Amino acid sequence: MISTAIRLARVGSRSELAAALLMGLGYPCVMLAALIPHIWFFAAATAVTYAADWYLHQKGSYLVNRLGKVRAGLSIRFLLRQLMVILLLARLDLAEEPLFYSAVACFLLFYGLQAPHGALTTLIRLRRTMPVVTRNVDLHAVRIPDAPPGALLRRSAEKMLHLDMPAVAGILIAAGTGEDVIGYAGIGLTLLLALLYLGALVPYIRRGRLAPPVPAVLKAVDSWLRDYQPTVVLYFSGSNESAYQGNMWLETMARVEGRPLIIMRERGLVPQLSETSVPVICVPAGTHLMNLDLSTVRVCLYPANVGKNIHILRVPTMKHVFIGHGDSDKLASVNPYSKVYDEVWTAGRAGRDRYALADVGVLDRDIVEVGRPQLEPIKSWTGAVKNPIPTVLYAPTWEGWDDNPGNTSLLLAGENIVRRLLNAADPVRIIYKPHPFTGIRSGKAKAVDVRIRAMLEKAAAERAADPRWAKEASSAAAGQSAAKAELTGIEARLAQLAATGRAGGDDAEESRLSLADPAREAEAARLRIEWNDAYWRSFGWWEHRTVTGAQPKLYDCFNESDAMVSDISSVVSDFIASGKPYAVTDSAALGAEEFKRQNTAVRAAVILSNGAEELDALLAAVADPAADTLADARRELKTYLLGPDEPTSMEQFNAAVRALAAKADARNLGVAQRLGDQSVAVPDEEAVTSGVGTGDPQAVAEADATADPDAPEADAPEADPAEAETALAEGSSSVR
Repeated sequence: MISTAIRLARVGSRSELAAALLMGLGYPCVMLAALIPHIWFFAAATAVTYAADWYLHQKGSYLVNRLGKVRAGLSIRFLLRQLMVILLLARLDLAEEPLFYSAVACFLLFYGLQAPHGALTTLIRLRRTMPVVTRNVDLHAVRIPDAPPGALLRRSAEKMLHLDMPAVAGILIAAGTGEDVIGYAGIGLTLLLALLYLGALVPYIRRGRLAPPVPAVLKAVDSWLRDYQPTVVLYFSGSNESAYQGNMWLETMARVEGRPLIIMRERGLVPQLSETSVPVICVPAGTHLMNLDLSTVRVCLYPANVGKNIHILRVPTMKHVFIGHGDSDKLASVNPYSKVYDEVWTAGRAGRDRYALADVGVLDRDIVEVGRPQLEPIKSWTGAVKNPIPTVLYAPTWEGWDDNPGNTSLLLAGENIVRRLLNAADPVRIIYKPHPFTGIRSGKAKAVDVRIRAMLEKAAAERAADPRWAKEASSAAAGQSAAKAELTGIEARLAQLAATGRAGGDDAEESRLSLADPAREAEAARLRIEWNDAYWRSFGWWEHRTVTGAQPKLYDCFNESDAMVSDISSVVSDFIASGKPYAVTDSAALGAEEFKRQNTAVRAAVILSNGAEELDALLAAVADPAADTLADARRELKTYLLGPDEPTSMEQFNAAVRALAAKADARNLGVAQRLGDQSVAVPDEEAVTSGVGTGDPQAVAEADATADPDAPEADAPEADPAEAETALAEGSSSVR
């Protein structure tokens, strides 16, 4: 019931639901208290609405946004509360008293100050917004001043409106005690604080405190690009939930041959980008992107098929490659949009065959097998379980954009899978890692996710109370406490390393300060490894766990588990790199043979029905190598899906980059030569004067008659191919 209410109210937790209910009940109580009238009932109900409003805003509750859409936004709620104060005074027969008129004047003046406050904060934000957001890009050519203190701009409207609290409190105390001076003091304090807030903002609208002009910033970026001369670009665009699609390629880009660059399009994704030494330029405006000097780029890599790709696909001097964000049998892996790219890079032969079967216009000669460089951290299976009891990872994919039952196992099989694992004959530890997109489209999928988490939480509590596991917990308590303390220290140090500037700095300030520091990056990389080790030691090997967020990573969960249950997604293909047993759910009920025929990655899997009865076969394969009848099939499938082990994936990837860059150079040189071979007719000044070149037949005839037949022809000047190529690149990347 509570989970249903949370879902319907669009809040994230029980505490948010409680705050929403208190706010919903508080305002009617405020009105009732004003009508009765009852001062202290009014004061209590008012305090509840203030607290609930503050809490929901602090949590960034979706409900707050929805209230604004139905004309019950923040300003309206505060105005309503203040009107109830006026009504209370009137019902208390204080309408003819100076306190009443002072309260009315105070609230009118207070709301009069909201407009300049909103104008100042909006102006500062706009004038502090640069056309680009950068990381590891030296913009010393332009002066970027420090941002205003975060306390002034963060949730500024809410802070300004809450300054009415001294006035409301003072008026209520004065009405209850008859001491009007307390009310006047509260009114004066509210107006004074509002004026001080405005005064604190004024210095930050001076020219010296604002971001540099757009042309100056773009000129500085172009100057940096000309100095750096990037050759390989990772171009990434997407929703706020899709940051993982770009993050999975960061380590590969850091190791790619040439001079890598990451181009992003959404400001909101930049803070979600994992730490990297690769230069990053986020360019939200398409016109600004199309005017950047990218003439040295030869290869552009795309991890996602999104509409904004067209803004750089139009540049002919570079070759365009779809690399995707995973290898799977989903329809997204054979999107017809892929034929707009010069090449499509797949992990292994399976990707090539998928496009051949799909027949969506991607030619076989344009497909290159490069392996999966990201899979290097995945450890190979030794054939034995890591801990005294096996760990099974359940990593379902999300519900997708349509209602195809084969999209995810969550809806029809998720609870059955978890229930059967919990009730297995021999104990099993479950790690549940849902897809980041789970529940963004389907409320049913979100509800199942909530129920599975509750099942695991309950099972963990029951296991903790069991004498057998209680004994294990007692013996491991000291080590777990030490690991938790270690985690706290590592997280504190990582936070220090990540804080490149002052707390509250904005995008402009961070673009100035976020420069690559090899020593800091090396320390952070070491600490992340130590964090991962401490994380798994901070709880027992028998404890069920739900893992969400960026850490620990999915591949860390692979290494911690002995088997996996998942759906048709790139997760399955990646897990095959470990060589461990796995199961895939046939949620659409195609039948095992048809399911295998349609989906390459399940050919070496235990196929589960929605009832998950087949899980015993997976658990048997984990417990006894002799019962693992699919081991040979997994080894063969690994090569087919992910390519050979030698040369390494990174070597294959770099070879593909070199080959495609050579094609781009050859194309550009050929175009430059063709442009150089073209002769451009330039009218002679004398001929124009005499009518030649104007199309006058008589003038042309006269000129021919008087021309010296023995005069040598003037040689046309030769065009410099390098200059022609530069002109071509500049012309193709600018707005006409």
